[in-house]
Amino acid sequence: MPLMQKTSAMINPSSQELEKKDTFLRRHIGITDNEALKMVQTLGFDSLDSLINQTVPSNIRISGIDGLPSPAGEHDMLAEIRTIASKNSSIKSLIGLGYSNTITPPPILRNILENPGWYTQYTPYQAEISQGRMEALLNFQTMVSDLTGMDIANASLLDEGTAAAEAMTMAYGLNGRPKKKAVLISSSCHPQTIEVVQTRAEPLGIATQVVDLSSQIELNDAFAIIIQYPDTFGIAEDFSKLAMRASKNKALVIACCDLLSLTLLKPPGEFGADIAVGSAQRFGIPMGFGGPHAAFFATKEAHKRKIPGRIIGVSKDSNGNPALRLALQTREQHIRRDKATSNICTAQVLLANIAAAYGIYHGPTGLKAIAERIRKITLTSIHLLKEWGFLIADGERFDTITIQSPQAKTDDVMQSIENCGFNVRKVSNDTIGLSFDETVSVDEAVSVLKAFDPVRSLTVDIFETAASSLTDSITPSLERASPFLEHEVFNKYQTETELLRYLKRLESKDLSLTTSMIPLGSCTMKLNAAAEMQPVTWPEFSNVHPFAPSHQTTGYIELINQLETWLARITDFAAVSIQPNAGSQGEYAGLLVIREFHQSQGHTNRDVCLIPNSAHGTNPASAVMAGMKVVPVSCDDLGNINVEDLEKKAELHRENLAALMITYPSTHGVFESSIQEICQIIHNNGGQVYMDGANMNAQCGLTSPGFIGADVCHLNLHKTFCIPHGGGGPGVGPIGVAEHLKPFLPGHSLNSQVGGEKPIGAISAAPYGSAGILPISWAYIRMMGSSGLTQATKIAILNANYMAKRLEAHFPIVYRSENGLVAHEFIIDFRQWKGLAGIEVEDVAKRLMDYGFHAPTMSWPVPGTMMIEPTESECRDELDRLCDALISIKSEMERIANGDWPQDDNPLKNAPHTSSRVVSDNWSSPYGRELAAFPTTWTRNCKYWPTVGRVDNVYGDRNLVCSCVPMFEYESD
Repeated sequence: MPLMQKTSAMINPSSQELEKKDTFLRRHIGITDNEALKMVQTLGFDSLDSLINQTVPSNIRISGIDGLPSPAGEHDMLAEIRTIASKNSSIKSLIGLGYSNTITPPPILRNILENPGWYTQYTPYQAEISQGRMEALLNFQTMVSDLTGMDIANASLLDEGTAAAEAMTMAYGLNGRPKKKAVLISSSCHPQTIEVVQTRAEPLGIATQVVDLSSQIELNDAFAIIIQYPDTFGIAEDFSKLAMRASKNKALVIACCDLLSLTLLKPPGEFGADIAVGSAQRFGIPMGFGGPHAAFFATKEAHKRKIPGRIIGVSKDSNGNPALRLALQTREQHIRRDKATSNICTAQVLLANIAAAYGIYHGPTGLKAIAERIRKITLTSIHLLKEWGFLIADGERFDTITIQSPQAKTDDVMQSIENCGFNVRKVSNDTIGLSFDETVSVDEAVSVLKAFDPVRSLTVDIFETAASSLTDSITPSLERASPFLEHEVFNKYQTETELLRYLKRLESKDLSLTTSMIPLGSCTMKLNAAAEMQPVTWPEFSNVHPFAPSHQTTGYIELINQLETWLARITDFAAVSIQPNAGSQGEYAGLLVIREFHQSQGHTNRDVCLIPNSAHGTNPASAVMAGMKVVPVSCDDLGNINVEDLEKKAELHRENLAALMITYPSTHGVFESSIQEICQIIHNNGGQVYMDGANMNAQCGLTSPGFIGADVCHLNLHKTFCIPHGGGGPGVGPIGVAEHLKPFLPGHSLNSQVGGEKPIGAISAAPYGSAGILPISWAYIRMMGSSGLTQATKIAILNANYMAKRLEAHFPIVYRSENGLVAHEFIIDFRQWKGLAGIEVEDVAKRLMDYGFHAPTMSWPVPGTMMIEPTESECRDELDRLCDALISIKSEMERIANGDWPQDDNPLKNAPHTSSRVVSDNWSSPYGRELAAFPTTWTRNCKYWPTVGRVDNVYGDRNLVCSCVPMFEYESD
């Protein structure tokens, strides 16, 4: 072609040729268009839309999502969110209130927080493929027990406020009859903790009294008293006498405490506290505008069966070797429902793992050195400020000072401090609070102090001289004398080389999405894209205090407002609150909003909540927490709600009906065609419809809770909207509400911009909940857009129907819609194999580990079955590989049924097979080692080895050990 000659295409390039090529949709969805066409053809349809039209009832269909921006590529999204992040101030916080700047050690940041081998794991229900993270959680439990001086700790809760509320509820449950109805809360507790406890207490009929502990208080009617140690003003008091009084009055003492301070101060367990709670945030976890953070909960051995949340226990495997597991699972909501004492959705596993690794990285000596340095800066600052004439109350202090100054100067001083690059807390009109942390240098401390009196001559040398002249002894009655963190794990891995290897060993023991798909029905284990995760650790997001001045958080507010708006568009609701920081919290918040609405109408009697028998176990438990009475509704033979029974129950309880809790598509994985009729029945009888949003991945762009007729719905951002599960937490559970419920969205006493006009109280300690991980869902929606979200839903439904079709010749599919289709998940039945071959569904789950898979959801919602959800982000090869594995396992079961292998010695009963067992000289099983270890070609090339044999759950519960083995156990080695 001559140099100057150009084709028309070159002169007028098409818009398609100029489009950017880093589209995210093709990276998120695992199925190509050609593969999708072939898959729908195997289902008997000529197009994907034909399948969807038959799957989703026409009366609830919508045509896409209005109001979302067009999809952005990864590079453009990151540039856009970088601009948003830049609107947040980088001013260092000295606000305190239970939140501190911290240093996340780089090896922990890179090898845990930013590592998909840690953040894509599921809740460790399958113990044999979860030994790594459970060891990390056992370390966390041990660290918390040691530092608090308590017998037992759980594997984390959500935040300090909700942990205190859980402690109150546990104490109330332990209260004898006739029950005392009051909990006393020290006025020196953090204000957000007081509010969360008050929110949780009111629906349960518990009276909360905020009391001044400096005066004599009456304990006769109280079942518990909540104290802060050190308190919100910085003073640590000796509560031993109060604890003795409480014990005599049969009231429990709940101590909200600072974990780092307990390296120096007498632990709560030693001054008589019954429960210790708090936040492990300052152990290497960024503030993130309020979360996610790992709360801790520790108590006495006598209360172990009432302790909320998860507990990691030591048991043994089939070979007699030590093995870890979730202990005392019979406490949990999926089993005990409304009578549960544990909630599976109240943990922050990833963050607890980081906190434990921080404790290991520093060890007891390092932690104490950090604490001593912080306290030295605090004491020196107190000394200098007092010399300058400022009033500071006497008392033992750790990191926080409250400084009284003339009212006219308070705002000026705070502004001067902000101009120096720091935020402090306005305690009152004449009092300023500041809290030091491990990141504060002497230079910074000098800058802050000079702002209190600019004419004073203060230099680093003067500060250091003052520090060296001070005695830093602790009041004897408050000084810690007991040792802590003596276990080997906290004293062995202080070099980065050893820590790196230890963390890698733990990671390699676990199966995560980096290994294979995790096909858990109702849990939506999908891609957590690197581009979505990247902004989380940017300092503009990670280093922001939840109570920073609003003019410094405009980027966060912009992102949160956009995300709430987008979620409202996706759900067709009038408004969304992002505050609930777990799915369980979303359920609870939604029900409280309904309760508040009824009360605003004068209908204080409306307290009956209808719940289908198939509902998530969290549903009835949440209803009870919200002060409602649970009335079950039956299901028909197809697994759908029995509309006749529903109508009968709704009319029977018409005068007192508060709500119906329903999951859609149903818990059984079916689009119920009667859903709008169901909603209308409830509305006709004066109730509200609460929709559990666990299955939103089957709705986006095709239908919506608001269009269907729901009044409120919680969303699991850690399911549909790509926040990773992190080994069992973090999560975010925002709620969307219809117009008439907007005024009641949760508020927060420390942020007037949050909530409706008549808000319920705070659900979470921070105004925006776990804001630090909201950029993940923002990025997902921004890159997918309306068309991408809709396509993802379609492919999720296609994948489930494709797998159901492949498996239907081998296993009964328990529930389908009238036309034989399923939604985004489906249930296969193994119950017949117990009689045919002595095989339980658990045996199939363990054998899947040998094939390199995490089992689907087991025995729920139907005992003896598995519920499979493939999601849209898995490729067809992976779907087929799981189908092939299940079909292969069926052939193994047939060999047992035919008598080729005995029922007590076969590949399923002996699964999983560890490498040590396969190479053992004592192999005597009637099947070969090769079949045991390498049942497929894939396992030869990509073998994942479980590190323990099948765990003995019964032994673990009968011999409960929930902390690391003490050092003397090693002395005989």
